[in-house]
Amino acid sequence: MKRTVRLYNILLPIWLLWIFPQVWLIVLPGNLAIDCAVLLLALLALGCTAKQAVLRRVWWRVWLNGFLADAAGVVWMLLGLLPIQWAWWEESISGIMGRPFRSPLSLSWTLAGVALAGVCIYFLDRRALRRCPELEPRQQHIAALALAIGTAPWLFLLPAY
Repeated sequence: MKRTVRLYNILLPIWLLWIFPQVWLIVLPGNLAIDCAVLLLALLALGCTAKQAVLRRVWWRVWLNGFLADAAGVVWMLLGLLPIQWAWWEESISGIMGRPFRSPLSLSWTLAGVALAGVCIYFLDRRALRRCPELEPRQQHIAALALAIGTAPWLFLLPAY
């Protein structure tokens, strides 16, 4: 049985960021803008009066927590590429990185990666928002939930090829 392993879909972003470091100039501020926009919208919806103080206090923690949580989702996605000798697994999960809608198993695996990253974002941001005396516990919960849903790595579902 000939086994083909395609890693270009995983390594492309890493190599792209390594070979073209100027891409970081787009990725980092773009991620920061999205995180801050979601947090600001959540605070607006909650009717928080100290939006500026909260943003000043936690923007960098929320930003770094997002990267850490996305890394957990990427590790989950990479676990799907472990060489398993079951033919049904290999055929079902083969499109995990490039075509998540190829099979139900591949889609389920990808959605689990997005959900894992979202749960990590929630718990990490909930801990970061506890440092804000301007927010009540209920507001901290809702803001962390909004960040988890709004900034989860939904691009995992984007077909690469």
